[in-house]
Amino acid sequence: MDVSPDRVRGRTRRVLLPLTAGACAVALAGGCSAADGDASAPERSTQAAAPLAANELQDDYRTVIRNVLPSVVQIEAANSLGSGVVYDAKGHIVTNAHVVGQEKSFKVTAATGGQPVTARLVSSYPEQDLAVLKLDSVPQGLKAAKFGNSATVDMGQIVLAMGSPLGLSGSVTQGIVSATGRTVSEGRTGGGTGATIGNMVQTSAAINPGNSGGALVNLDSEVIGIPTLAATDPELGGGSAPGIGFAIPASMVRTIADQIVRNGKVTDSGRAALNITGRTVLDDGYKPAGVAVVEAPADGAAGKAGLRPGDVITRLGDAEITTITSLAEALASMKPGDVVVVGYVRGGVARETKVTLGEM
Repeated sequence: MDVSPDRVRGRTRRVLLPLTAGACAVALAGGCSAADGDASAPERSTQAAAPLAANELQDDYRTVIRNVLPSVVQIEAANSLGSGVVYDAKGHIVTNAHVVGQEKSFKVTAATGGQPVTARLVSSYPEQDLAVLKLDSVPQGLKAAKFGNSATVDMGQIVLAMGSPLGLSGSVTQGIVSATGRTVSEGRTGGGTGATIGNMVQTSAAINPGNSGGALVNLDSEVIGIPTLAATDPELGGGSAPGIGFAIPASMVRTIADQIVRNGKVTDSGRAALNITGRTVLDDGYKPAGVAVVEAPADGAAGKAGLRPGDVITRLGDAEITTITSLAEALASMKPGDVVVVGYVRGGVARETKVTLGEM
């Protein structure tokens, strides 16, 4: 199945779809029988354990929802509807850049209900698809979320996604962490940022239009990510591929949001760059064949390493480079200051050079 990520964004029709949720409990299989050969006792014990385990998990869910939902909000702009997370007690809200778009003023409503409050944009950072808003006043009942440690997020962890899918404020879905360390590129259609984001958390929790900017939460009531992308399946006519969503990890959210709250803008992205302007080039068969350097400032990473306009980059470290997107994805897994071998073609001759990566 050819699955490509697509951004969860934009105002949607508030269509109610039939939704079902199921809980699965694992029963312990008894491998021993009673001395008199009567196995009925362990069977009764096993049957009692399953409902008990399910009830305990259900109680955990309810506790997490009570703890975190007061930190989740619905964000309404002129042309979009999304979600956000209360970042601090001063009324800063973190969300996705694609939720705010070009807007400067928003209506924010607590997921637990109440009257909308006006918020203004502090700053947007489309390169990481993150933005921070500031509430004009903090409604009673809203509280700052607790953000977890991205380094401890692992496959198989149970997670809950909280937000306003299809405008249904305060909705919660359940799943697991399907994978970590994913690099995903957004599209630019429909107002998308076109960002390439590294180290994302993949989850099976349902992510629908309106969930963007909300909270992906563990059972310790910690926000471990901001749901941002859902995958689409061309075989479904571009519709969402069930059970494949992506969230920006909490560590990156804190890195960006802290700078915006403190400085009003991002001053240190922490993202590697070649410091070039480039474009995808095609071979004689009209297939992507590399990235042509259009500009390479002398004081940038590529310029310092001798790359110049007209060179065609074909490799970055171990990654083959065929398009601008593949170059961005390769850089997303690297850090400023890393030294990497860049393969390129100049005048029909294949060459290599070592580049000390700069910062975006």
